[in-house]
Amino acid sequence: MRTACLAFSAGAWWLQQQAQLMPAEAVLLLGASASCLAFAASRWRRCDESRTSSIARRVIAAIAAFAIGFAWASWRADHRLADALPHDLEGKDVVVVGTVAVLPALVERGVRFEFTVESVESRDAAGQRLIVPEHLALGWYAPRSGDASLPRIEPGQRWRLTVRLKRPHGAANPFGFDYEYWLLEEGLRATGYVRPGADDAGLSTDAPDESDTLHSPIDIRGGTRSDTRTRKLADFVWSANNLIERARSRLRDRVFKILADGKPLHDNAPYAGVIVALIVGDQRAIAQSDWIVFNRTGIGHLVSISGLHVSMLAALGAWLAFAIWRRHPAWCARLAAHKVAALAGTSVALGYCLLAGFGVPAQRTLYMIAVVALALWMHRLTSVSRVLCIALLVVTAIDPWAGMGAGFWLSFAAVAAIFYVAAGRFEIARPSDSWRDSWRDRFARSFKTAVRVQWAVTLALTPLTLLLFYQVSLIGPIANAIAIPLVSFVVTPLSLAGAVMPAFIGTWLLHAAHGLVALLAAWLTWLSAAPIAVWTGPAPGAWAFMCAMLGVAWWLAPRGVPSRWLGAFWMVPMFGWPADSPAPGTTRLTALDIGQGTSVLIETHSTRVLYDTGPQYAPDNDAGNRIIVPYLRARGIDRLDAVIVSHNDSDHSGGALWILQAMPVDLVRSSLTLESPIVRAATKHSRCLAGQRWTSDGVSFELMHPLPDVYAPREGKAPVKPNAKSCVLRVEAGGHSMLLTADIEKPQEAELVARDSESLRTDVLLVPHHGSRTSSSDVFLNATAPTVAIVQAGYLNRFGHPRPDVMARYRERAIPVLRNDADGAITVTLAATGVSIARYRQEHPRYWYGR
Repeated sequence: MRTACLAFSAGAWWLQQQAQLMPAEAVLLLGASASCLAFAASRWRRCDESRTSSIARRVIAAIAAFAIGFAWASWRADHRLADALPHDLEGKDVVVVGTVAVLPALVERGVRFEFTVESVESRDAAGQRLIVPEHLALGWYAPRSGDASLPRIEPGQRWRLTVRLKRPHGAANPFGFDYEYWLLEEGLRATGYVRPGADDAGLSTDAPDESDTLHSPIDIRGGTRSDTRTRKLADFVWSANNLIERARSRLRDRVFKILADGKPLHDNAPYAGVIVALIVGDQRAIAQSDWIVFNRTGIGHLVSISGLHVSMLAALGAWLAFAIWRRHPAWCARLAAHKVAALAGTSVALGYCLLAGFGVPAQRTLYMIAVVALALWMHRLTSVSRVLCIALLVVTAIDPWAGMGAGFWLSFAAVAAIFYVAAGRFEIARPSDSWRDSWRDRFARSFKTAVRVQWAVTLALTPLTLLLFYQVSLIGPIANAIAIPLVSFVVTPLSLAGAVMPAFIGTWLLHAAHGLVALLAAWLTWLSAAPIAVWTGPAPGAWAFMCAMLGVAWWLAPRGVPSRWLGAFWMVPMFGWPADSPAPGTTRLTALDIGQGTSVLIETHSTRVLYDTGPQYAPDNDAGNRIIVPYLRARGIDRLDAVIVSHNDSDHSGGALWILQAMPVDLVRSSLTLESPIVRAATKHSRCLAGQRWTSDGVSFELMHPLPDVYAPREGKAPVKPNAKSCVLRVEAGGHSMLLTADIEKPQEAELVARDSESLRTDVLLVPHHGSRTSSSDVFLNATAPTVAIVQAGYLNRFGHPRPDVMARYRERAIPVLRNDADGAITVTLAATGVSIARYRQEHPRYWYGR
């Protein structure tokens, strides 16, 4: 049974590593063949129970289960991918009717929510109704100016919306979060935003405007402008899911209202987001700065609905049910008290999981509790390993994509570690002469067990944490020793009780819970400031990770296993994994996929230079914290020799402040004003000036723009535009070069050509201004004559970059153009042997890319 469960989950995981799906007929044949094989193995067991046949039967059963898991995941993936948005509907207005499906997320200037489509009112030119996916991820944003406000969006509401959609697309970078995969797992097959008609008084606008030639509205037959306007059709559409989500919404609103107490929430209750996360599992209101502290101290798992919280509430429900039921002998005669307790515990766990959004840790705990309860009802004892494997099977069968998430591995690994150190190691209580001695013995045993379990979980999760997050909290055991009992046994019960109690009691309970979280956060902030709080390192190789896991198993083995301390040496390769760097005389430039913006990491043998820092998506969300810093940490880069901020534009400088805060930066070069927050945050700053040159490890760097006069005072003249100040950098190694041009426009291109056209010739060109019509002039392309060009632009961006007429100039010169939105991260290596280029989506293909 356990082998089959593990094999089934492995098969589902293996499917997620494939570049493409099998044809439906092949999947059906594989599933049928594997089922027949599994049936034959089960019949074989009844006929022959010898040791040899038992081993052979287990191998056959494992192969069959693996194939069934692979086929099941393939069928689910094919079915989900079939619900796709047609390519010709991308960027066009569509009128849909449906309901708000889940708890909306409040964001700057608007709200994001999932929308279940019930019908599509828009038609094509032939009069046929358009087809859109059933589940959409939408945003509704208030205008940047004006007094209009958004309507209240709640789960269960039915709306008629005019939306503009696009197919799932996200950044594709090594070691990065795969947004397209997450959308697939969530069943969201298109993303977009709401576009109300003119009669809605401009309630919502987004970055794209009505004049954007790329986004023309489709023909909506039989209607007028006023017919298409957005409006609410019903305040609540009854269904079990809508009822649960509406309850979650009301609880969240109640908590925020009580804790805010009529004042700004971030001032009066900065940790209200933590309280909401413990009640309904919504972590989106937790500040990014708080997440830094929680992750550095290793208690991030507590700021969510963890398995410990579910188990605690289930145990409380079971205990209450058992205590009440056993007091009534007549009830016990009809149904045993322990069965009622098992049913009550499972029901409480199910209710809490539904309230909390049904995340993987909560699912795992619920299924384990359900298996134990079923075993009690059927009078069949079962081992803890069997319970864990059955829970694994159920989670994977319901969600074949769960195995790709970090929470999946951390959750099951933690429980497995607890079982591993606890199984067969309980001490038998010895009789005591006094009640006080007995109490002391029980406390000592409990404390010893808690320390052992905490040590086991910390050690077991260390390799996984380093593999998934590229850092390990060294102060995590100390922080968890206080945080686990406080959050699990005090803060969470207070929060849950306060959310449902009458206002005069709930207010006091919620403020008490918030006060405790504030005290805990203050202590954690002090703790996280220690220089040794976190150990960071590059993502280890597969063999080093496997050695580390074997070392953990050996180290935590039961007494009697010889030389358990030698397990520590098996972990050395993982912690000593070297960071990758180019050979001397070679340079590697990685154009990261960061959406509409620029960011290029330049590496030599011993130095790291970052050219531009990508866009800012929101006040607390930018390319620095979402993409660049995680990538640097995964590569083992914990400091930068220089950051070049080409000019003052948010899509080039948006992540700079976060990067300067996250790691040491020796030098910042920029064309920014001296009053810029980025310049003030830099430990050392230098202005970009044409003619600046330096070398590192045989690689030469040269700034070719701007000239000093762009910084001179301009009395009576218009100020120089930021684009005209762009720092243009030429990097050369082994006789080959790449030219990084930021957002220069045609006047600056002409100036560069006039000044020194010969030095502009390059092998690789970063297309100026993302392919805008204001750049890539004929004279500039003739002078640079690149063999390949790279465009850093966002998918279906509102500017239409790169422009078709600009791309035509490159095609006329037979210059191949690579694009981040199509190819993911693009890595260029310049060496004496030539120029090599790697594209992440090509090197790391997955079946959901572009689907």
